[in-house]
Parts: sequence; structure tokens; C-alpha cells
Amino acid sequence: MITVFGGQTSRSLRVVWLMEEMGLAYRVRQVDLLSGVEDAEFLAVNPAGFIPAIQDGDVTMVESVAIMEYLMARYGPTPLAPAPDDPAFPAYQQFLHLGEAGLATFFNLLVVSRHFAPEAERQNWGAGWAAETVESRLDLVRRRLARWPYLAGEAFTAADISVTYALELGRNHAGIALGDAEQAYLARTTGREAYRRALETSMAGVVQS
Repeated sequence: MITVFGGQTSRSLRVVWLMEEMGLAYRVRQVDLLSGVEDAEFLAVNPAGFIPAIQDGDVTMVESVAIMEYLMARYGPTPLAPAPDDPAFPAYQQFLHLGEAGLATFFNLLVVSRHFAPEAERQNWGAGWAAETVESRLDLVRRRLARWPYLAGEAFTAADISVTYALELGRNHAGIALGDAEQAYLARTTGREAYRRALETSMAGVVQS
């Protein structure tokens, strides 16, 4: 059984959601990075000390999007990942990675500046630059959603899992205002039954089989 090391609102939600969509068996092992208590079992899996991480037999991996790609390749095929000869494949690849590299990474800068930086440093140059960068990336999402219900086209894919997590991070924790198109898109993606189950199990740290 696959073990997911994660937290309630962490990027582990991407991994758990994907496994719910694919019907894979897993268990969630909660990790509290803010407790100040060393978690030896977790650090043995990921000495760098960030989540998510997974153990799948002899395989240990970190980085949420890389884990998603591994799971789909290892346990697929799945419609969540269009084949390379599918016309949807280029957009799928682009937005799968944009969800982290173009959005969530910059939202992290805004979150730490807003919630953890000293008061005098919360409106620093780096935070302003991150906010401007995010807007340019969000414009790519908006343009795509103006034409299609999902980021790869007509069908829901893992790219939507990646970007949905990022948009919720920006809206809920980074102070980003989303437009009507993005809000409607989130209603579609988070309205899926697999998302609801993933959210519940991520918060409870339970076994799904």
C-alpha cells in the first residue's frame, strides 16, 4: 500500500486526490511541520523535511507533480493523463507543471510574506514581484478557461488537480482575488466526489483501499 506523508492543506492533497480518482489503495501519514517536534520517521523518508512524500514499496519520492506523474505511469493508463499523440497532450503538460512552477511556488512567497514575515517586511519587493508574476500566469489560465471547461480541453485531467490546488492556495492563503471564470472552474473541479474524499482523508489521516 502506498503511504502518503502530508498535511491537511499541503500539496499532498494533489497526490491523494489523484489516487482517489484512480482508485488506488493508500494511507495518509500526517506530518506537522509547524510543531517544532522532530518527526524521525518522516525525515528518514525525506531528509529535506518538506511534504508531500510517498513510499511505494522500495520507491520513495517527493515533489507533488513528480509523484503524480509517477503514479499515473506506474499504475495507468488513466484518462487523467492524455497520451502523447492526443491533441490535448501539450496543454495538459503545460498546465500540469504550471500549477506548481508558475503558480503555487509564487503563492508560497506571498503566503510567507503575508503570514510569517515581520510586519515591516510583509510588503517587500519580493512579495510585490511574486504578485505581478502570478498575475501573468493566471492570465494563461483565464485565457484557457475562456475556451474550454478544463485546462486540457473538454475532459478533466491531472492538470486540473495541479492547478486547482494552486488556485485554492492563492485564494485562501495568499489573498489572491479570483474572477468569475476561475471561481466557476473551481466549483467544477472541487465538486468531484474524488476531491471530497481526498479532502476528508487528508484531514483525518486514514487508510483508503
